Amino acid sequence: MGPTGAPDHLTALPALLRDWLPARRWFAEKGRPLQAVRVAERAELPAPGPLRGLEVLVLAADFADGPSRYYQLHLARRAGSDDASPAAVIGTVHGEVLYDGLHDPAVTGWLLAAIRDGRRAGGLDFVPEPGATLPVTETGRVVDAEQSNTSVRWGERSILKIYRRLSAGVNPDLELHRALRAAGSTSVAALQGAVEGTLGGEPATYGLLQEFAAGSQDGWERATAAVRGGHPFTADARALGEALADVHVALRDELGTTEADPAAMAGYWTSRLEHVAGQVPVLAPHVPAIRAVYDEVAALGRPVTVQRVHGDLHLGQTLRTPESGWLLIDFEGEPAATARERRAPDAAVRDVVGMLFSFEYAAFHHLLQQQGELGGAGSVAGRDTPGGDLGSDTDAGRSAHAWSASNRDAFCAGYAARAGADPREQAALLRAYEIDKAVYQVLYETRSRPTWLPIPLTAIARTTFRPST
Repeated sequence: MGPTGAPDHLTALPALLRDWLPARRWFAEKGRPLQAVRVAERAELPAPGPLRGLEVLVLAADFADGPSRYYQLHLARRAGSDDASPAAVIGTVHGEVLYDGLHDPAVTGWLLAAIRDGRRAGGLDFVPEPGATLPVTETGRVVDAEQSNTSVRWGERSILKIYRRLSAGVNPDLELHRALRAAGSTSVAALQGAVEGTLGGEPATYGLLQEFAAGSQDGWERATAAVRGGHPFTADARALGEALADVHVALRDELGTTEADPAAMAGYWTSRLEHVAGQVPVLAPHVPAIRAVYDEVAALGRPVTVQRVHGDLHLGQTLRTPESGWLLIDFEGEPAATARERRAPDAAVRDVVGMLFSFEYAAFHHLLQQQGELGGAGSVAGRDTPGGDLGSDTDAGRSAHAWSASNRDAFCAGYAARAGADPREQAALLRAYEIDKAVYQVLYETRSRPTWLPIPLTAIARTTFRPST
């Protein structure tokens, strides 16, 4: 035992995690000054096979510049002579190798069987969905493409998403999947189970198990391939609109609607605008026109109907399957939002705008690649024409604008056909949500992908453009 009475490996673990944790792809606070890592909560599970120990730890990452964040780690221990994936190894303590157990099929096999059997262990509940048949004889493999979470796939049948960053409250991903299952929706992958527990005495979601969409294609990959090949995408866009409408109708029927004050909504968007404009000077010339768009919503004079929505919808959150058509995935909400914000009702047009904006990204990302250089971000911000530097005056630019426009129209037409209302009829609201999305992306691209900055800037120029009379 360590000097505090804790097991030796837990006493040594915080020092090992100071270097290991920030290097993980799913660690969201890269660049923040990490002061310490500590074990906030611990659930001890039965150690399967050759393991000497298995625990689900909630790690508190403490920072000098703000509140702590909480991360989930399946800590496994093996004898030093046993094999453990080098990429998963955290360190060695008294001859035992400490590593991330999600990279061990013995660990993930135990988790899947625990969900199948409805076990309770270490204060965690492994909850199967009624009628789910799980592939417990297959071997689980970590999905390499995952970034913000870690997913384990069993062949063509099941995929378990382990939420790395934890917060108190039921994760909207699980909450909305349960609502959609109850409604019989076929526009999401079937829910198969969950791992649930507590965090700070409140309910918390640790993992979600659902049917794997075998043979599926990521929506972003499918759309950008169509752009590169000069192929139409309007049939897919219309079907995506229908799928989103199906989800919205199901969520509305299961969870109801409420109303929001349009002036308060405009105030929220304005505060975001002021924050971003203060950090990204290239946005400043657009601020008066953006405020005018928000003022239109504030002056609506009637409440806005709101409901539970996806909250972070774009082409990368969709899958095209050979048999089922389009599926929507990842209902966790906007990554930068608080847990309360991600669970708050919002106008359905927020999700519509997410997809409309994604069509622009698919078209204009390809145009930027063709240009081979960033060039002209400043002049985009300074121009009052909708095309900006992304090419309304070139053949390639006109083609990109036409591709985006045709798919935006097809998407809205598909949505209207299923929802019974066309989002384009809510012009002021749709325009304001699109501007707010663009403002958010301006800050994101400035910090993360500067060469993509012309895309949201051009969207702002287009959306706020008013021809002179």
